[in-house]
Amino acid sequence: MPAIVLVGAQWGDEGKGKATDLLGSSVDYVVKFNGGNNAGHTVVIEQDGKREKYALHLLPSGILSPNCTPVIGNGVVVDLGVLFEELDGLDARGIDTSRLLVSANAHIIASYNRTLDKVTERFLGSRRIGTTGRGIGPTYADKMSRTGIRVQDLYDEKILRHKVEAALDFKNQVLAKIYNRRAIEADEVVAELLEHAERLRPMVADTSLVLSQALDRGETVLFEAGQATLLDVDHGTYPYVTSSNATAGGACTGSGVPPTRIDSVIAILKAYTTRVGEGPFPTELHDDMGEFLRKTGGEYGVTTGRPRRCGWLDAVIGRYANRINGVTDFVITKLDILTGLEKVPVCVAYDVDGVRHDEMPVNQSDFHHAKPIYEYLDGWWEDITRCRSFDELPANAQAYVLRVEELIGARVSAIGVGPGRDEIIERYPLKPATA
Repeated sequence: MPAIVLVGAQWGDEGKGKATDLLGSSVDYVVKFNGGNNAGHTVVIEQDGKREKYALHLLPSGILSPNCTPVIGNGVVVDLGVLFEELDGLDARGIDTSRLLVSANAHIIASYNRTLDKVTERFLGSRRIGTTGRGIGPTYADKMSRTGIRVQDLYDEKILRHKVEAALDFKNQVLAKIYNRRAIEADEVVAELLEHAERLRPMVADTSLVLSQALDRGETVLFEAGQATLLDVDHGTYPYVTSSNATAGGACTGSGVPPTRIDSVIAILKAYTTRVGEGPFPTELHDDMGEFLRKTGGEYGVTTGRPRRCGWLDAVIGRYANRINGVTDFVITKLDILTGLEKVPVCVAYDVDGVRHDEMPVNQSDFHHAKPIYEYLDGWWEDITRCRSFDELPANAQAYVLRVEELIGARVSAIGVGPGRDEIIERYPLKPATA
């Protein structure tokens, strides 16, 4: 009955699809348990002798596997227009999307939340967080203040209208009196939400029950995090974070599956580091090497198209991710991007005002002022994209992986050596022995 949690170990965009692909047909359910359409991931599939690239935003990656049931859990916030646009796009490319299940308890992004997200970010100016403007944060705020709209509310128009009107009583005051924007009509919001209700109805389920029964049957459930550890609202680089729990603990609250049923936690660590948006980034490169990583690695946001900030691998963050998530297996991705470098720097600690920190500083100000302490490893020149075993890697590439493994404190079970689904080395099985 393996229940496997898959998380990002950095600031996102680590390539979580690699691990999902490696688990392959053995996964019966893939569950997205947090976030919304404010992030995305790219999956490359070999079809009829050519590579097909799929950019997913709201949907879990299991939507692309014919024998897998994709699930949007209760911890996700759902933009219904985006959901159906994404489904229609996959349907047009011949992907069967009929298996998708959506939690009745998932919260819905209303149009007024998108509006508030955009005007608030503009209002903050230089103090902005760097949100995507898709209404994610305001929707989670409504959830916590108990004024949110859930999927199940679509099927009781009286309750839906009451909730929308109650929300707009306050939000229209904010829009008109603070931001000088026109008030939003409740009828407009209700009509927009109900437009999608009947199409959504067959997908709506008690997904917590569905997943519990699947585990009872001995089926494999993969819990797939959106965003990543350093963007977790509790454990990330607050306030430059997302509005949900992107760490392993979020898999339980965001799906209704208890922690006692989790068998393993897989964390994805890119061979260098990137982040999108504002916030501290100790190993960020503002020179030609940063541009090299960006261009060679194709570091542009799947959802936003924004260029990602790039820097060297930060082992301090890797150790932190290990501790916060209880990692059993790391997957290093994009090792091939480092090919051709004479020396490969790895951040092993921070210098904060002359004091060495081997662990993440608990104080936000200290992290803002952290300067990386690097260890320089020998690079390699050989093409590694065709390597399918650890022994086939150049000696220096092997040494890089082994040193990173030592620094982050948990085994590296798989290594991505190219963008394709098959361009990966499996050192140790990712699927638990209980499978």
